[in-house]
Parts: sequence; C-alpha cells; structure tokens
Amino acid sequence: MINKKSMRVHTLKKLQQLSDATFETGSATIHKQLYSEDVWNNASTIGLTISNGHEVDTKSVIEKAWMLGKRVVVPKCDPSRKTMNFREIKTFDELEIVYYSLREPIIELTDEVSSEEIDLIIVPGVVFDKRGYRIGYGGGYYDRYLSSYSGNKLSMAFSLQIEQDNLPTEEHDVAVSKLITEQEILNCTHG
Repeated sequence: MINKKSMRVHTLKKLQQLSDATFETGSATIHKQLYSEDVWNNASTIGLTISNGHEVDTKSVIEKAWMLGKRVVVPKCDPSRKTMNFREIKTFDELEIVYYSLREPIIELTDEVSSEEIDLIIVPGVVFDKRGYRIGYGGGYYDRYLSSYSGNKLSMAFSLQIEQDNLPTEEHDVAVSKLITEQEILNCTHG
C-alpha cells in the first residue's frame, strides 16, 4: 500500500524545487487552458483557495474571474469541526492569514455562499492520479464538503503532481472530473 503521507512530502519537495521561471510559465499555461474550458466560461460563481507557495497560482485566476464579472468564493475552515464553507470575496483585502500561512475570508467582511450557488470548484491538492483522485494536505475538509456538492469540480496541477499509478482511495474520497496541467487537460474516469 502506498503511503499517502510520504507521497505528499515527496511531491511538496518536488514543487518547492521548481524554479520561479518554470512555476510562472507553467501557471500561465495552466490558466490559459482553464480559460478555454466551457466549465470556466459558463460558471458565474467559482470556488477556489488562495494559492500558497508553489501551488499553481490562483490569484491571477481570481483577478480574471472578477474582470469577467464572476463571483469568487473562497473557503473558511472550522478546524474544531474539520468543516468548511465558502464565502464571497470582492477584494484581497477581505482575507486574513490564519494557521499554516493560509489566507481565508474575514467573516465580518464576507457573506457565506451555499454550495447550490457555486457552479465550479477548483479543488486544491498535492498529488493526483488520472482518475481524478487526489491527496490533499491531510485535513479532509474538501472531501467532506464535496461529498454533498453537485456542481463541477476540476483541479489545476503541475504535471509533476500527476502519478501514473492509481492513488490509494478511501470510501469518502471524491474525485474531480478534470485535471488541467501545463502539458494536458485530462478528463478523469473515476476508476
């Protein structure tokens, strides 16, 4: 059995070793691919996290969404219950730094948005397989949220984050239907 924790650590190390130029070029290519997708173009409300470190950049995606008149919602986590909800942000000033240097919406400045209102969620992750399953950061927040979400789900990742072999999955794991990398767009089969 493949160890999720060691895969996460190994892939995060590979991501940290990306040069700034490779990271910026790769992110820009991934963004261009995203913007050509119908699920992006048809979505009026988009959920995504604020990227951190060498995760595919989401700040540019948020700015593009605002420019196109789309609503942007980002997760606010409740660590005591290991749950999250999405809140609309209209500027980056409506974010605060919480644990692990993550940026989340300030509750007093933002409104919660129900899952039924979100057309597309761009799901973060560290390691992915071609079926659309992922290893995240270990909290399980997204799997819990996505278990009752019926809208579109995709992920943006660098090709080095895609495993050729199937990842170990558990009953509660939720796959995305599309993976966008700097090299290709994968329509995922969910096993």
